[in-house]
Amino acid sequence: MREPARPGPEFYERVGGHETFARLVHRFYEGVADDPPLRALYPEEDLAPAERRLLMFLEQYWGGPHTYSEERGHPRLRIRHAPFEVTAQARERWLRHMLPSLDALGLGPEDDAALRDYLVRASDFLVNRPS
Repeated sequence: MREPARPGPEFYERVGGHETFARLVHRFYEGVADDPPLRALYPEEDLAPAERRLLMFLEQYWGGPHTYSEERGHPRLRIRHAPFEVTAQARERWLRHMLPSLDALGLGPEDDAALRDYLVRASDFLVNRPS
């Protein structure tokens, strides 16, 4: 996946920093918890570790702290998702929870569009099994 230049700290701060990304990710995982087919892709009994990893990743990508890389190394998204059956249907279920979580943030149009575009492209990139 060819990615545009990464946003810097100004984007992270402009959209509300940690609190905004924490709200996005928490609301997303509330949806995952109630979606049995999607929930099956998460190996932990408790979704909290996955929620923390996604929060750290998104914060780092969008110009926040580099905690993800400090704790886990390079994101290597495709490699990290390889053990899981990420089909087009799983992608759609993921977006079914992520995009409304983004909508709930009430970001400005340009910031919303940037995040939305990235989330859709990243979800496309992670599909690794035929449907």
